[in-house]
Amino acid sequence: MEELKVLNQLLTEFYDKLSSWEQSVVKDTGYSLAQVHTIEVLGAHDAMRMKELADKLGITTGTLTVQVDKLVKAGLIERSPHQDDRRSILVVLTEAGRAVHEHHNSLHLELVQDLTRHIEPKQMTALIDGMKCMNREF
Repeated sequence: MEELKVLNQLLTEFYDKLSSWEQSVVKDTGYSLAQVHTIEVLGAHDAMRMKELADKLGITTGTLTVQVDKLVKAGLIERSPHQDDRRSILVVLTEAGRAVHEHHNSLHLELVQDLTRHIEPKQMTALIDGMKCMNREF
């Protein structure tokens, strides 16, 4: 039980630090953190239905519609009708949206490289395995 308390504290501290880092990286872009997260998910998964994207982000489709409207207006996302389901709308990054994604993703990679520079290969393998297990629980 003590290990769970320690892990809880460490995860909470890491989340707080990562959130702070994300805010600092996004603040000068002109986009909100929610908009950048939308771009991140689309960049990782390509074209998606609005419902799928909302589920990945953990938000309602109504909330997502507001985000997508702003990103369409900014030229970062395009909407198109789904080829097989006329009721569905697909959203996909534009070239400019892909550039924002690639830049933000490169910042993430730099952060991970900095954070793991002193981790031994066996520790890295254990960390990756542990994160995979935890992510499956969501």
